[in-house]
Amino acid sequence: MQFVDEARIYVRSGKGGDGSRSYLRAKFVPMGGPDGGDGGRGGSVILRADPNQGSLLQVRFNPHYRAEHGENGMRNQMFGKAGADKIVVVPVGTVVHDEDTGELLADLDQPGATYVAARGGKGGRGNVHFKSSTNQAPQFAESGGPFREKWIRLELKLIADVGLVGFPNAGKSTLVSRLSAARPKIADYPFTTLTPNLGVVKVGEDNSFVLADIPGIIEGAAEGAGLGHQFLRHVERVAALAFVLDVGWEAQRHPVTDYETLERELGQYSKSLLEKPRVIVLAKADLPDTLAAEDEVRALAERVGAPFFVVSAVAGDGLAPLTYGLFELVKAERAARAAESASAEDGAEVADELEPEPESTET
Repeated sequence: MQFVDEARIYVRSGKGGDGSRSYLRAKFVPMGGPDGGDGGRGGSVILRADPNQGSLLQVRFNPHYRAEHGENGMRNQMFGKAGADKIVVVPVGTVVHDEDTGELLADLDQPGATYVAARGGKGGRGNVHFKSSTNQAPQFAESGGPFREKWIRLELKLIADVGLVGFPNAGKSTLVSRLSAARPKIADYPFTTLTPNLGVVKVGEDNSFVLADIPGIIEGAAEGAGLGHQFLRHVERVAALAFVLDVGWEAQRHPVTDYETLERELGQYSKSLLEKPRVIVLAKADLPDTLAAEDEVRALAERVGAPFFVVSAVAGDGLAPLTYGLFELVKAERAARAAESASAEDGAEVADELEPEPESTET
């Protein structure tokens, strides 16, 4: 399936049904009075995050979504039928922006999360609601609420625990294929990976984490060079980063220079990326040139305070220590998030306890 991580769609809710202006007409009941029913509410357009969706391909090629209008009210105080909602299924991790203003409207980062993109119009009240002692036969009823319409922009940010970042052909795809059951495309030419690949890495019998192979980043990516912003956004959600370096002898690159370039590009895209925990991985340990650069990269890792691993995905060397090293970062991040969530809940409970009780009105 083609991977699509951006789309723009048009959403329009349903108009609310008009209230009925009707009067009771029954034999032997003169001046029966008003009996107009309410109009039904208009349907809403609702985005729902579905873990079974892998990209925005479906909405990209079906960009128009309209909910049903509500039915008008009827005589005998009969309500009009509500318009059916239109459910738009999107992948988990979809971010919703207003097309005109760029305002962030929603972040559907949990399975089942929903966002009402266009709320249906309210049904109008029938004339029975407006009867009073001075107006026994009201001649009017409410019109239904108007529909709402707009263009919104959808952006998919993959949710993973660890993101592999590195230059093209640094060995990220091979690493993912050896650490997980994922089978990304692997070849000996640049930009083999054109879509992010996710793999679930098992740690022992009961633990696991999600590893994301982010397509190759090159110098100038923060300004849009190479794959540019198209996939840098997927790095934002990860709990930890793994900088995958290689000697890059064919392109006359050096792993230390590559690391500095990658760090600079990530920082230019978003300063928050530089605050994420990281490890440094020197890949392709089966090649002689890699061993020659090991001491320099190890010194780099010590300087930035990051765990350092030397691996050969082809030979399988160093994969187990890397797996457990990544999981330790993920475990620490999960614990920090759980503590933050618990603290927020405790704060909410304290606020509830401190809220003064209403004074009694009994005499």
